[in-house]
Amino acid sequence: MTVAFRFTSADLERMPEIEGVRYEIIDGDLFVSRQPDENHQYVCTVLVVALHSWNNETGAGLTVTSPGLVFSEDNDVIPDLTWISHERRALARDDKGHYRIAPELVVEVLSPGTVNERRDRELKLDLYSRQGVQEYWIADWRQHLVEIYRRKDGDLKLVASLSDGSVIDSPLLPGFACQVSSLWAPPVLN
Repeated sequence: MTVAFRFTSADLERMPEIEGVRYEIIDGDLFVSRQPDENHQYVCTVLVVALHSWNNETGAGLTVTSPGLVFSEDNDVIPDLTWISHERRALARDDKGHYRIAPELVVEVLSPGTVNERRDRELKLDLYSRQGVQEYWIADWRQHLVEIYRRKDGDLKLVASLSDGSVIDSPLLPGFACQVSSLWAPPVLN
């Protein structure tokens, strides 16, 4: 009988701390990624500013970049961005400041490579769906596209693919609006 090895949060504690390297575990499988590039981080910055500004007006919750989501010992991930209501946040945090229950909104910005894309489009989508995330946004800066997944019939389902000229809004975030075209870094000027 063969038993497959499953990584756990305890294994992450023993990993070497290397600047720019991120370790995540999804269903016991270890994923290692490198520091994101400028385009990736620009998308994150624009969304953080937009969500934070909206949240300052509403006082509804908290926007957090790269929080630890530790759903179980073998599901320990670091999304690019989350928004969590104050009510949920009061229940979610552990003594290390990680979230043990899902925030309402999770955002991932795609990094190049088939392994990275599969992780965000399939594995994390499935994980966030199982954990009760209400909305999941996947931003693809190369294609200038934002996919919006919302909870329907107990699962996260694709409800919109937004391109330049579209506006991101959400019933989860009343009054929030962000132009998709604002997410992409401007070209380098010579």
